[in-house]
Amino acid sequence: MNNNIVLECHALSKQYQDGKQIVDVFRSIDLSLNKGEACAIVGASGSGKTTLLNLLAGLDLATTGEVKLAQVSWSSISDAKRAKMRNREMGFVYQFHHLLAEFTALENVLMPMWIAGINKEEARLRGEELLTQVGLKDRLNHRPSQLSGGERQRVAIARALANRPACVLMDEPTGNLDETTSLEIQNLINELKVTYNMAFLLVTHDEKMLSWMDSAYRLSKGTLQILKQSNA
Repeated sequence: MNNNIVLECHALSKQYQDGKQIVDVFRSIDLSLNKGEACAIVGASGSGKTTLLNLLAGLDLATTGEVKLAQVSWSSISDAKRAKMRNREMGFVYQFHHLLAEFTALENVLMPMWIAGINKEEARLRGEELLTQVGLKDRLNHRPSQLSGGERQRVAIARALANRPACVLMDEPTGNLDETTSLEIQNLINELKVTYNMAFLLVTHDEKMLSWMDSAYRLSKGTLQILKQSNA
């Protein structure tokens, strides 16, 4: 057993029924993600990247195959336990930040910790520390409408780290940002993976992101092709 592996899937496939026809989204996919690893999955729109991310997150279940988070198979536990484990072990960042408009940056970061039942004072201190870590020490009490696009995405990243998850899943995290801000977010992810020894898995159509990844794959025609492999 490799104790460095935080997320893995084996022989994963997903099919949909389209009238009388069965459509394969992908088939027999194997993937593993280690602590402190930044991994990208690239592919064209419609290739199934977001579907794969949803399966890895336990938001949807595969037709065949298995996904394990921290050695626990998603298919072996109930919906309620999956939701609890996701909140504790996974962070999520999307192309659109999905911050709550009526809450401050700090309150948005505190939300996952409140849901997890973490002591309010401990949560506040951790939230302030995370926002400082992502360069927003002076923006704690600003609402999303008062922040730039890059600042909002930094808040979303801090929120994803709130419960100190084993891994963070990111769906086109820089897709809505200009090139300069995208580079800032890339540098931030590289810093965070080292600081917290945390795994990051990104799905993107932007192949420029591959240069700074530890590992990378292309999802095409239902299969996952290795572009770059981690030495871990």
